[in-house]
Amino acid sequence: MGKVLVVTSGKGGVGKTTSTAALGAALARSGENVVVVDFDVGLRNLDLVMGAERRVVFDLINVVQGDAKLAQALIRDKRIETLSLLPASQTRDKDALTVEGVDKVVAELREKFDWVICDSPAGIERGALLAMRNADMAVVVTNPEVSSVRDSDRIIGMLDSKTLRAERGERIDKHLLVTRYDANRAARNEMLKVEDVLEILSIPLLGIIPESEEVLKASNIGSPVTLNNPNSVPARAYFDAARRLKGDLVDVVIPMERTGLIGRLFGRRVA
Repeated sequence: MGKVLVVTSGKGGVGKTTSTAALGAALARSGENVVVVDFDVGLRNLDLVMGAERRVVFDLINVVQGDAKLAQALIRDKRIETLSLLPASQTRDKDALTVEGVDKVVAELREKFDWVICDSPAGIERGALLAMRNADMAVVVTNPEVSSVRDSDRIIGMLDSKTLRAERGERIDKHLLVTRYDANRAARNEMLKVEDVLEILSIPLLGIIPESEEVLKASNIGSPVTLNNPNSVPARAYFDAARRLKGDLVDVVIPMERTGLIGRLFGRRVA
């Protein structure tokens, strides 16, 4: 029985989709059988980041509504056998998703994969609620800025109240992923420091992803950064985050993209 992980945030544009792809590819490279699921119905970007946009025939909506079987909609990655994608629909809206249909699809995916990673739309509307509904674990993605952190706090509250685990009185494991971090700017007080973000959100730190052109380059050519340039600083940060998701004890460091150096160890509230 696989684990269901939702990658979520309150604010758009913080790096959820690129993080979903990068973490999924990192887990698959470690031998895990992984599927990434795009819940952002109507926009559909995960297939672009995965380089599979031309291979989409059926999508999540087709499977939920019974117009296609799950096996018909799943797209296996050409680079890693153990990585698959279930794309979203670009022509439908989120109202086409039903609770019963999503529950059924996620249950089927649990049987087939070690990890079911759900790329949630931003915000607190229906699509986001359905994406987190069946989650065992959550990665809350935030940028080190006040508005992003504030919105993430709202999402944490929803994870604690709106998921099936919450309804059963069970705990959902929540992890914080800080993206687009620049240690030099943080030192100049031009963005929040990691300590500040942790103080506000009070959930374990999964990783710190630096501001980097490598992430954008990888997305533009349809390849997760953990596949496109696995030795880059952001890719190494994602690989470490994936190991922590699996339960490995890996020290969290503050990556220094500009110098290529690794910053000081960060030992407080580590996932």
